[in-house]
This record gives sequence, structure tokens and C-alpha cells, in this order.
Amino acid sequence: MDHTALTASLTGRPTPGAVLELLKPITWFAPMWAYGCGIASSGVPASERWAEVLLGVILAGPLVCGTSQAVNDWFDRHVDAINEPNRPIPSGRIPGRWGLHIAQIWTGLSLAVAAVLGLWAFIAAIIGLALAWAYSAPPFRLKLNGWWGNAAVGGCYEGLPWFTGAAIMAGALPDWRIITLAVLYSIGAHGIMTLNDFKSIEGDQRMGVRSLPVQLGAAKAAYLACVVMAVPQIVVAGLLLSWGRPWHALAIVVSLLAQLGLMRWFVKKPRERAPIYNATGTTLYVTGMLISAYAVSSVATGAA
Repeated sequence: MDHTALTASLTGRPTPGAVLELLKPITWFAPMWAYGCGIASSGVPASERWAEVLLGVILAGPLVCGTSQAVNDWFDRHVDAINEPNRPIPSGRIPGRWGLHIAQIWTGLSLAVAAVLGLWAFIAAIIGLALAWAYSAPPFRLKLNGWWGNAAVGGCYEGLPWFTGAAIMAGALPDWRIITLAVLYSIGAHGIMTLNDFKSIEGDQRMGVRSLPVQLGAAKAAYLACVVMAVPQIVVAGLLLSWGRPWHALAIVVSLLAQLGLMRWFVKKPRERAPIYNATGTTLYVTGMLISAYAVSSVATGAA
């Protein structure tokens, strides 16, 4: 037993380091990026509402996303005890029912912070937290089916943080064009989530997790992921063009063409190449998110 696990077992409480590991800071980047896109799309300078911006960053990353990680690890603790025994809960560094308690406490903190940020941020937080629990907890366990699980994560990581950032800056329901972009990029994120499933096909089959690579096979799932990522971006480019933003639309098209080149390479060996494509193609995808956010900012504020 390592020192932190021994400390936890003696005191009956987890150490701060184990709690931080449970909340997985590396996963916070995606929702915080989407939240930043929401701020950019609002057209309101962040300096005008810097306190709300900072609270929103904490809400999107450490709180709501952190909650989702704690919930997931608690309800996966028996599987992790076999496959990844060094994780905080199965290793004993988060003893007893502290994993569940942390998820509950973080849920409450998330709702409290969201309430300070306004009605629409609070509503978005409720939806995001509900999806986070439904993703991992019985009876829903959305993660057991790639169609539902990927949709839940895509919405929580892209659409809801984007909506929250725009709502906080506007102090009201965001412009319909902002909401449209958030929805489109959430749909595309369904494909990004599929990319994460190629590394665990055999394990998912044994554990009854019906990821899309398990349901469709690696080849078909790879093509589907690419289509799901590409189509929303085509729609975004067309919308930006119709909104009088041709240069931003062109930038989205250029980014998509680069992605299509990578996609052709990826689908030939999806299981081996998914991690590399996830790093390169996804980076281009989220760059397009920010471009489209800036494109719509002046349209949404009536400056177009």
C-alpha cells in the first residue's frame, strides 16, 4: 500500500491529491474551450464581466466536468478494480463511500455557482449534471450504448458550455445563431467521442459496453465518426456564408479540407491511427469552433 492509500485508510478521508486525481483535470480543457467559444460568440468583451467569466471557467471545468469524472469512477469502481486498480477509488486512496460523496458535493457546488451566474446558466448546469449522472449511473448508464453515451458527452463537453458562456455574457437567452452553432458542434462531437472507443474494443465487448466500434465494427464506426464530424462543419460554413461572413466560412472550409485528408488516412487503419487522428483532426475541429464563434459575435450583437 502506498503512502497516500495508507493515509486514507488511517484517517478515513481521501487526501487532496487523490481527490484532484479523481476529478481528472486533463479532461477539463474541452468544456472550458467550448465555454470560451461561448464568450467569444457573445460579442461582449470578457473584461466587462471578468468575475462571471472566471466563475464560468470554474463551473465548466473543475465543477461540472469534475463531477462527471467522479460519478463515472464511482459507478465503474468494480470494473476499475480489475482493469485499473491504481485509480483513486479501487486503490483505496479514496476510501469507503467518499467517491460517491465527492460526486454529490461537487454536484451541489456546481448548482450553487451556476445559480449565481443567472437563470440560463443554472438551467444549462442542471441539464449537464443530469446527463453526467445518467451517463454513468443506473438505471440509465448511457455509456453502455455508443449512440446515447456519445451524444450525452458531446452535449456536455461542447454545446452546454458554449451556451453557458454566451448566456453569462449576454445576461439572457443567447441569440439563435449562437445556439445553432453550439448544437451543430455538439453533434459533430459525437464523432469525436467515437474516436476514443477504438482503443478498448475487446474490453468493451467483454464488459457489455456497446460502443459504436463494437456495434458496427471498426471500419464502419470510423467512417461514421468522420461523417458525423464533417457534416455539421459543412452546415456551419454555409450558415456563416449566409450571415455575411465569407472569410470565416472559407477558414472553416480550409480546416475541413485538412481534416478530410487526415480522415482518408485514419479510416484505412482506424484502430491503430485513432489516437493520432484524435490529436490532429480534433484540434482542427475545435479551432473551427473558435473561428465560427468570432464570426457570429458581431452578427449576434447586431453589428453586422
